[in-house]
Amino acid sequence: MSTYTEEVGNKLNELLEKTYDAEKGFKKAAENTDNVQLKAFFETKAKQRYDFGHELKTEIKTFGQEIDKGDSMAGKAHRAWMDVKALFSLDNAEAMLEEAIRGEKAAIEEYEDVLEDTSLPSTTATVLRSQKEAIKNGLSNIKMLEDIR
Repeated sequence: MSTYTEEVGNKLNELLEKTYDAEKGFKKAAENTDNVQLKAFFETKAKQRYDFGHELKTEIKTFGQEIDKGDSMAGKAHRAWMDVKALFSLDNAEAMLEEAIRGEKAAIEEYEDVLEDTSLPSTTATVLRSQKEAIKNGLSNIKMLEDIR
C-alpha cells in the first residue's frame, strides 16, 4: 500500500477548494437563469460538487491530514466573471453554458493531475476516478443543453 504524503494531502485540499468553488459557481449560475432546464441542471451540479467535497474531506481525514478551509481567488474571479456575463450577455444561457464547459474541462484536468500521483492510496484514487467520470458525463449533458436558447 502506498503512503499518504503531505503532498497528496495538499493536492487533495486544493481539489477540495476548487470543488467548493465549483459548487458556489453552479449555485450562482442557477440563480442567474430563468430557464427551468438550466436552473435544474446547475442546481444538480452544485449538489454533486457538495457531495464530492464531503467525499474528499472524508478521504483527507481518513489519512490523518488537515482540511484547509477557504475560497480560492480563482474561484471568486470565476464567479464574478459569470456574474458579469449574466448581466451583459445577450444570450445569457449560452454564456453560462460556455463558462460551465470551460470550468468542467479544467476540473477534469485537475483530477487527472492528482491521479498521476503514484502515492495515492487505492481508496483515494477510486474516489477521484469516480468523481472525474461524473464530471465527464456532466460535460455531455452540458453539450446537449447548448441547444437551449
